[in-house]
Amino acid sequence: MKSTNVTKKVVAVVIPCYKVQKQIIGVLNSIGNEIDHIIVVDDCCPDNSADLVEKKFLDERLILIRMEKNSGVGGAVIQGYKKAIEMKVDVIVKLDGDGQMDPSRIADLIDPIVKNKADYTKGNRFFNVESLGKMPAVRLIGNAGLSFLSKLSTGYWNIFDPNNGFTAVDSKVLKNIPLNKIEKRYFFESDMLFRLNLARAVVIDVPIEAIYGDEISNLSAGKSIFEFSFKHFRNLLKRIFYNYFLREFSVATLNLILGISFLFFGIFYGGLRWIESSASNIGTNQGALFIITISIVVGIQFLLSFFSYDIAHEPRIKSDQ
Repeated sequence: MKSTNVTKKVVAVVIPCYKVQKQIIGVLNSIGNEIDHIIVVDDCCPDNSADLVEKKFLDERLILIRMEKNSGVGGAVIQGYKKAIEMKVDVIVKLDGDGQMDPSRIADLIDPIVKNKADYTKGNRFFNVESLGKMPAVRLIGNAGLSFLSKLSTGYWNIFDPNNGFTAVDSKVLKNIPLNKIEKRYFFESDMLFRLNLARAVVIDVPIEAIYGDEISNLSAGKSIFEFSFKHFRNLLKRIFYNYFLREFSVATLNLILGISFLFFGIFYGGLRWIESSASNIGTNQGALFIITISIVVGIQFLLSFFSYDIAHEPRIKSDQ
């Protein structure tokens, strides 16, 4: 059904393609008439997805981009974003070509952007408890853990399912993001959220259901946990530096400095006294234990105050409203 809200904006769908030959035509045929442009990016696919699409999807809205070398899902999407911005599109949707996302939900995804309530929206497969049973256990556990790390690194504490690739973005916001600096492969979605936070963009989750078929994921679960954890920690440090030291120096900054100082002093001093007591077989005196305990407790309290401030200052209202 055509949405009256959608027609007020020019909307493009970007679809990265890599080893999705079995699903891509079905995905394209499911895209509704409310979409103005369909940008298919062949990420140097060994199955020649672009040739298949060009032959079997005869739609005047189609725009094909052939990558000369494989750049990862993020690299393919970024090329699609750049093309959409060049075409002066208002809203850009990212839709995977593997059939796991329902194109009929695009209207729901872009509605908050059209109504000026959000700059960026993303699917959330965890919202409906009943649908969680359809998700493979490995993905369920992995996404839960990565969602917490994403909250820390991106500063968006009220969103979940950070690796969900079903997204929509206001092109005006996208122009303020350094696209060439975003991770090009599977960390793309999480890194995008990190960049959006630095731009103070409003991000909203949209409940959707994932569709699982016979597609094979190119992402190694074991490898991604370690790689993603490192990159989340890196982005956390960057975000804290940019937002709390470079852009402003607030009470939250003092809480962070004092929290880390007290906590590390307590741990370091406690470690030294433990080594001394182990070597001499003499227990640590009560005065030292008191100093260690107070230092750690006070440090934790300061850090909790910092994160409370960080959560309260998540972007929630668009600045141009």
